[in-house]
Amino acid sequence: MNGSPIKLTHYSHGAGCGCKISPAILDQILHSPLAPRFDSRLLVGNDKRDDAAVLDLGNGTALISTTDFFMPIVDDAYDFGRIASANAISDVYAMGGKPVLAIAILGWPIDKLPPQVAQKVLEGSRAICAEAGITLAGGHSIDCPEPVFGLAVNGLVNIQHLKQNSTATAACRLYLTKPLGVGILSTAQKKGLLLPQDAAIALQSMVTLNKLGEVFGQLDCVKAMTDVTGFGLLGHLSELCEGSGLSAVIEFDKVPVMDSLPYYLDQGCFPGGTQRNWNSYGHKVGPLTEGQKYILADPQTSGGLLVAVAEESCINFERKLSNQGHHFHSLGWLKPQDGEPLITIV
Repeated sequence: MNGSPIKLTHYSHGAGCGCKISPAILDQILHSPLAPRFDSRLLVGNDKRDDAAVLDLGNGTALISTTDFFMPIVDDAYDFGRIASANAISDVYAMGGKPVLAIAILGWPIDKLPPQVAQKVLEGSRAICAEAGITLAGGHSIDCPEPVFGLAVNGLVNIQHLKQNSTATAACRLYLTKPLGVGILSTAQKKGLLLPQDAAIALQSMVTLNKLGEVFGQLDCVKAMTDVTGFGLLGHLSELCEGSGLSAVIEFDKVPVMDSLPYYLDQGCFPGGTQRNWNSYGHKVGPLTEGQKYILADPQTSGGLLVAVAEESCINFERKLSNQGHHFHSLGWLKPQDGEPLITIV
């Protein structure tokens, strides 16, 4: 490596959750004429398009099981481990659960990158797991053409606190706990256009755990929840709407975004995953500008929680978050499907 710093993003063709297979292609992969095996204990499975699988343990609690992994979205190995781990653990929080155990998934190009770099990835992962109060207990590794890292995570939840992305009700207000823009900023980084202050902002967002999900799980007023990752806000909102039999109205000027996005959009910093996302679900969305599309379909890595809250409880919900020092962003509402687009932007 001749002593020069190793930049992990130079060794991968994609970045973070932008590597995800598009929703349209994923539908083809998951479709099968074979009848799935029925398991009465399976509360949430692949048919629900939710964030994790959930198995009834028979004692009032359920096991949440999920896995998530991707290629580097930052150059620093330690930070890559932190981001990938926060992203994987988020799926447990998105179900209202408490993470309890993690197993590592590592693919490493041993002919291109030294093992000491992979060690830093694991150290970053252990730091985030410790922050979540869990142990990185083991894992599996392979020799791989590109660096890949993530976790398989198990969690527990009281079944009455389980949150899904298919249980929202009409008139719920929609909240998002992190601003959008990580995909755009990561593309700017690969192009060498990312300003140092924005690199710090993006990193802080991606390594922040969605621990609020465990709190939201205990609130009856939270009717549905998911996290916003590779399919962008519009993609994950589409899944929530279709699962709940509702449509959504988004007030674009209330959508939280990272402050510098207009600058990077002017520089043409659009992730390839944005167009793949749009090709999959753009027909479900009402008219919007090109700029709005690039923001709302931007693939997020370790993004925030999208929460549907009963309208009559919104004031108390917001007060509770404010009193605990948490930020929240109300950006729209849900309504019955009435023949209009699944998602309308106003």
